[in-house]
Amino acid sequence: MAKKSMINRELKRAKLVERLHAKRISLKDIIKSETATFEEKQAAVVALQKMPRDSSASRKHARCSITGRPHGVYSKFGLGRNK
Repeated sequence: MAKKSMINRELKRAKLVERLHAKRISLKDIIKSETATFEEKQAAVVALQKMPRDSSASRKHARCSITGRPHGVYSKFGLGRNK
């Protein structure tokens, strides 16, 4: 069984990713845009850097839904290998 604090940390990350997903997408679109000016792109880069690190989807980690185990989790089922 994983520590409750680690499980809660992952839940907090998931909520943050969900809440700020649209804003991150819009900033990345501005950065990739060919029509945006250099100043707009710079402002978007700075705004993206000021966002919390945990709002990035790549910071999330798969955990077993029963035990909270972080390793050996099958994404199809959301369960650890030993469950």
